[in-house]
Amino acid sequence: MTWIAKPPLHHPTLLRNKVGYTRRDYEGKISTLCAGCGHDSISAAIIQACWELDIEPHRVAKLSGIGCSSKTPDYFLGASHGFNTVHGRMPSVLTGANLANRDLLYLGVSGDGDSASIGLGQFAHAMRRGVRMAYIVENNGVYGLTKGQFSATADAGSKSKKGATNNDSPVDLVAMALQLGATYVGRGFSGNKEQLVPLIKGAMAHGGAAFIDVLSPCVAFNNHPGSTKSYDYVREHNEAVSRIDFISPREEITATVAPGEVVDVRQHDGSLLRLRSLHPDHDATDRHAAMAFMQEHQARGEVVTGLLYVDPLATDLHWALNTTGRALNALREPDLCPGAAALAKINASLR
Repeated sequence: MTWIAKPPLHHPTLLRNKVGYTRRDYEGKISTLCAGCGHDSISAAIIQACWELDIEPHRVAKLSGIGCSSKTPDYFLGASHGFNTVHGRMPSVLTGANLANRDLLYLGVSGDGDSASIGLGQFAHAMRRGVRMAYIVENNGVYGLTKGQFSATADAGSKSKKGATNNDSPVDLVAMALQLGATYVGRGFSGNKEQLVPLIKGAMAHGGAAFIDVLSPCVAFNNHPGSTKSYDYVREHNEAVSRIDFISPREEITATVAPGEVVDVRQHDGSLLRLRSLHPDHDATDRHAAMAFMQEHQARGEVVTGLLYVDPLATDLHWALNTTGRALNALREPDLCPGAAALAKINASLR
């Protein structure tokens, strides 16, 4: 049913925000992702966050790379600016757009394959340069568009769709963002909207490089031998002829984790995801303490979620380059070429 367009008419009683938009105004096209995909929950959280922030959709520029996650900008903020780049190159395109027009709010959406593999260098330089943006990675640990191979964030010892074991150490994008100088770093779970929406709102309002790693289970490839929800099990117990690429609808995985609490979330394949919500007294302004805290709990098999670090006095790339307060794409020839007298004055100041 994904070919059916959403009706343009809105019910007149829908609640509007301070700039006159309903929540429907922040939606996009109907999703073509698998039923129950965590990425759709992230899209819903982005819609809710922008609506609550009273952001006019045309003020947002959303950019993405390649992958299941990078398809999602089509499903939210349909009236905003959008650009789908090549694999792993979203951060550099976003950087160029940000330098050209600093008046827009930039939202980068990527995946663990897009950012932790081919785009790892791009991710690193965007973080260390302090490009002002909300950078969201929808992290499911697999390449969902190419049948579920391990991505660079897959945990060592995890099983693939075919039962292969991942022997490689995972890339921790949160730890990298902290080390590289990002000034807003958080981790969320797609099934915990109560936590994710405020995280996204904080990232959108932040004055520097904001990064959120969102754990987003893949309902198509999050399986292994011994699971009653795996492809092999279903085929062995299915008397009818089934299509190989058919994905049965599944219920969305949700969880509510109180501050300081640890909750085990059962995945579709029967495995457990252990989430720990940050304690209320966590000092989010101490970068080194955030790294130590995350690694301490990671050693216990816990995934820390929440706002890990924020610099309340963050600066961005425009501050570092001392660019003009006007958007560069608004400058005209007299501004860029003021004449020989201005050039002589600059040369004289350098002698």
